Amino acid sequence: MSTGTGAAVGDLTRSLRCLVEPTLDQLSERLASVPGLAESERTAIRNGTATALYETAHRKVARVLILELNAARITGRLTAGDPAARWAEFAELSSSPRYWESLTAHYPPLLSRLRTMLSGRSSAALTLARRLAADRDVPARLLGADPGPLSRVTFGAGDSHRSGQTVAVLQFGAGTVVYKPRSMSVDAVLGATLAEVFRDVPENVRIRVPRVVPRDGYGWAEFVTHRYCADAGELSAFYRGIGHWLGVMRLLGGSDLHAENVIACGPVPVVVDCETLFTPVHPISPSGLGLAPDRARALVGATVLRTGMLPNRGTALGWRGVDASAAGSLPGEQPFPELPVIVDAGSDQARIGTRPVEPAIGASHPSPVPVLADHWERVLDGFAEATDALRSLDRTGGLEPLLSRFADCPIRVVLRSTEAYTEIARMLWHPVSLHGPGAAVDRAVDLLTTMAEHVPGAPGDPEVVAAEVADLLDGDVPFFSTTPRRGRLDGPRGTAYLPEQDLVAAALDRWRTADLRLDTQVIRATLVSAYLNDGWLPGDRRMRADRPRRDDLDRRRRRIAAALIRELRDAALRAEDGTVTWIAPVLGPAGWAVQPLGPDTYGGLSGVAVLLAAYRRESAAGRADDVDGMAGLLEDVLRTVRAAEDKDAAVRRAEARLRPPPPGGYIGLGSQIWAWLTLHSWEAAGPDGLDRARALAALLPEAVAADDRFDVLTGMAGAIVPLLRLAAVTGEERWTRQAAVIGERLIADARHKAGTLCWPSPQWPDGIGGFAHGVTGIGWALARLASATGDTRFAAAARAAFAFEETLYDPAAGGWVDLRDPDEDVFSAAWCHGAVGIGIAAADLTRRGWDAAADLVGRAADLAARRGFDWNHTLCHGDLGCWELFDDALALGRAPAGLDRLGLDARIITSIEDNGPVSGLARDAYSPGLLAGLGGMAYQLLRLHPDSDLPSILKPD
Repeated sequence: MSTGTGAAVGDLTRSLRCLVEPTLDQLSERLASVPGLAESERTAIRNGTATALYETAHRKVARVLILELNAARITGRLTAGDPAARWAEFAELSSSPRYWESLTAHYPPLLSRLRTMLSGRSSAALTLARRLAADRDVPARLLGADPGPLSRVTFGAGDSHRSGQTVAVLQFGAGTVVYKPRSMSVDAVLGATLAEVFRDVPENVRIRVPRVVPRDGYGWAEFVTHRYCADAGELSAFYRGIGHWLGVMRLLGGSDLHAENVIACGPVPVVVDCETLFTPVHPISPSGLGLAPDRARALVGATVLRTGMLPNRGTALGWRGVDASAAGSLPGEQPFPELPVIVDAGSDQARIGTRPVEPAIGASHPSPVPVLADHWERVLDGFAEATDALRSLDRTGGLEPLLSRFADCPIRVVLRSTEAYTEIARMLWHPVSLHGPGAAVDRAVDLLTTMAEHVPGAPGDPEVVAAEVADLLDGDVPFFSTTPRRGRLDGPRGTAYLPEQDLVAAALDRWRTADLRLDTQVIRATLVSAYLNDGWLPGDRRMRADRPRRDDLDRRRRRIAAALIRELRDAALRAEDGTVTWIAPVLGPAGWAVQPLGPDTYGGLSGVAVLLAAYRRESAAGRADDVDGMAGLLEDVLRTVRAAEDKDAAVRRAEARLRPPPPGGYIGLGSQIWAWLTLHSWEAAGPDGLDRARALAALLPEAVAADDRFDVLTGMAGAIVPLLRLAAVTGEERWTRQAAVIGERLIADARHKAGTLCWPSPQWPDGIGGFAHGVTGIGWALARLASATGDTRFAAAARAAFAFEETLYDPAAGGWVDLRDPDEDVFSAAWCHGAVGIGIAAADLTRRGWDAAADLVGRAADLAARRGFDWNHTLCHGDLGCWELFDDALALGRAPAGLDRLGLDARIITSIEDNGPVSGLARDAYSPGLLAGLGGMAYQLLRLHPDSDLPSILKPD
């Protein structure tokens, strides 16, 4: 836990000194008896241990100290004249052993736990000292020179395991060496294996692990220094190396290759911690969502995604939306997690709060600002090369003997995420938990046991769980290890888990039987997860159709739409229970992730259901071609959506504290309401469609209360218009009242800026423009609410929102500044961020009698014509979104000069024919989604028919 000022750290250290210094004094006595160490080296080890002990103890007891500080202030125990003096008075009071002994009356286990933790870390430091003394020749071997005396030791380069053991970095006069308190035979074998598999790759660009000197149960490693690539050639080699690693780790079952475990050393990505090879694949428990979603989860879970090297967004509390991957974790593309801090440190008013902290830029990056989109094809090339090399070895009988070398190497198996352990440990060391330790331990046991029901491989055995909790109480992260030949895990406190199994044979069998084409698709698709902004990755060239062909447009439109539907049909994962899903990049509240589709409309199953029903409707009307093999697909999609909704309702009944889904109009409850109402209007929802829309709407009050997002995409503004439509369809005014409550919340939480309104978000705390995430969408929803209720407050708020958007307009550039990149004059023309969304909202409100600026639609259309066309074909940020704005502009007489509907349709159809349908997500990544995928292209092509009355997807109405 960080503090408000550097002085505060010193004062808290003073409180801890009476606990830490006796441990350090004892360590000094023991170090004196270790032969072969210079006095300066003993001092370096002691100083490194001191830093680690104070930091660790501070994280554990800061909340207790702050609570006791406030208690002493309230009870009058502190009598100094001002807040700062009372803080100093408390620091003096809490610096005696007697004070800490007195705390055991209220926090019975606090002192014993602290002493155990401090003693364990001190003993681990002593073990390091003895091993260094016994291995004096090793640093010279790794450094290639006489290392000179040890000058500095840094502990904690990784988590603490098994009584305080951590990785340590040792600095000598001639360089730096890494100590690891685990067997490093696996590192040595992997290094030799890589050299053999990639013998034809020049050594200076070959992927590798650090040079190591293994010892019995521990080892020493080369310290790898981070270096950015010098030129484009080195960058190309680096990303090809990432692909090589993916190919190797797909075979070896590698995992946990996050950003901290990979160092960019010029053109070589060096894996500096490879202990988690041959990770077993655990069966997935039935989810209740159906066989197809469960099988899709299992397929994704067995791909290269499990390595941790590919971009992916976290979902755990405190890490939601964070991409910690080695290939991702891009600067500027991370949310700022809220971390605990001491607020007003140095004062007796100090308290625990949170502060958004910018994630540190990792050493896994090969350049200061990596542009993954420019190099992702090299990753795919590298994966194919590594896979071909391994297949060649396998065909000649050389692969199995190569893998057998790993059979007796100790490895680690990560059964639960470190983030999960960290959250539970934080709970166990909370003052309330220290006051009532029995209830806290029971809660921790319950959490870990429940996790075993949902996380494949997580142990639920009571003895193992109890041992995990015991480790967490001592400040350690539980550690499971085995050898690939044995497979049965040695867990914490002498426990064992899983049956014996040959992990090498299992890994080789999985690799031989895997559909590696799926891995290629996953690699391609994960690129989108590295980026926060809707995954829009413009190509290096525009797809301009220089000579749009106007002949036979309707036949060509039908042919493209039918081909897209056939692709959707063929990509479906269907199961015998009648459920179905697709594996694709999916946008959720935490960001993009490659996974089975969720229930929403943006890129999920509700959107696919709307598309399939629309296609069936247009086909029946003679405006689209029939597609073979579609029988029952819509019904299967709706069956799967119903299963998801029913499972959520059942879980919610059993667990009242379950966090509700987001309320958004594209991702969340609003989107699902819109989908059911749309299907109901086409008589495609079945007899329960309206009831399901009502049930979802009933969840919105709780969802809105728990939400901190205001936008249309995932936030509360997105629920307003679906609620108004539900009220119109059912005649039930309660839904209009519910929408008005959301409107009032929006007004209350708005930021006032010089007569304008905007709304903060976790990504953009100062507000942002645009329809999907910003003020245009929120203003549009408020304007529609004003029209439905006649409440002038909502109308005034809408005008103030539009006024904020107008402050971003630059007349010289003819566009609205995109605040996602405030340091650059970016004028986005997309629906999600920019002119298309601004213009479509204005056109919709103009048709409804709203007094929008007369030229707003025309200005938006002009910018879209200049900047928004010819990048991709999506609705969210591509040509078919622009088409809708241009169609509105034509109807209102505000279209750019020379634009006509026939020419517009011809330009889009010709572009798709010449370039293929381009989603703008990741290169050729398949997505059936409506907004950013191929599904939306098919839907909008249906709307191109002049007689189509399909509703717009770009307004959730």
